Amino acid sequence: MSTISRRDPDQPRTLLGTMLMPRWIALLVLALVIAAAFAALGKWQLERAYRAAPTQQSAPTESVKPLTETVETGSLLRTERVGQIVSAEGEFVPGDYLVVTTRMNEGTSGYWVAGHLVTKQGNALAVGLGWTESRQTADAVAERLNAEQRSGASVTGRVLPAQFPELDEDAPHDISTMAPAWFVNEWQEMDGVDVYEAYVVADSAPTGLETINAPPPEQEVEINWLNIFYAIEWVVFAGFAVFLWFRIVKDGWERDLEERELAEADTGAPSEKVN
Repeated sequence: MSTISRRDPDQPRTLLGTMLMPRWIALLVLALVIAAAFAALGKWQLERAYRAAPTQQSAPTESVKPLTETVETGSLLRTERVGQIVSAEGEFVPGDYLVVTTRMNEGTSGYWVAGHLVTKQGNALAVGLGWTESRQTADAVAERLNAEQRSGASVTGRVLPAQFPELDEDAPHDISTMAPAWFVNEWQEMDGVDVYEAYVVADSAPTGLETINAPPPEQEVEINWLNIFYAIEWVVFAGFAVFLWFRIVKDGWERDLEERELAEADTGAPSEKVN
């Protein structure tokens, strides 16, 4: 038959035994509540430290704006407006559809067909209309579009900064970049026409081509280091709340030992120390 071991009242209480006393357990619960509150404040500060990138739906570039409000002719596209979805109305010029080589679309190299849009304001805008992996297909689509009559057109797509012309010595007649500075030498009716130093990637493609993949620009995550510092402080405070409880309990235990030793010294009884 098992027996229950009880502490000898003449023996000093151990540190663990002191910790398990009801009053110290109650104080521990209070310390844990305070530590949890500090930890929650630290989590809140940490969340505020990282300003997450907006979602595709909420990103400023994803709302359609008129081209004229986004970029001016003869001016470079401002960094914060790169990738903005814009709309423009005008007419595509027959005979000015060109094939642009070495264009990647979701990791596959191919060809764009680019058009010359004369906007309602009379300015020239390069538009990437569609992509294909086949040069033969790109040439056929460009030829078909060049044979059509001029008619009104509305374009919606992502505006990107103009690229620099690049000359391939092996194929000197190929155009490999969306470079309006190069296109103006190929386009018709350019006397006195202002040109946009940018181009638009259309969000829909003509028959025979695939829509060009034009993802939104990556949004950087802003870090507020002051909030991170505050978050670390709250975590330290949470740990200190538990440490303070331990320090108070240990001080009380040591004080009990000292009082017991003094009492035994007064009575002449031998003292027993517990480490």
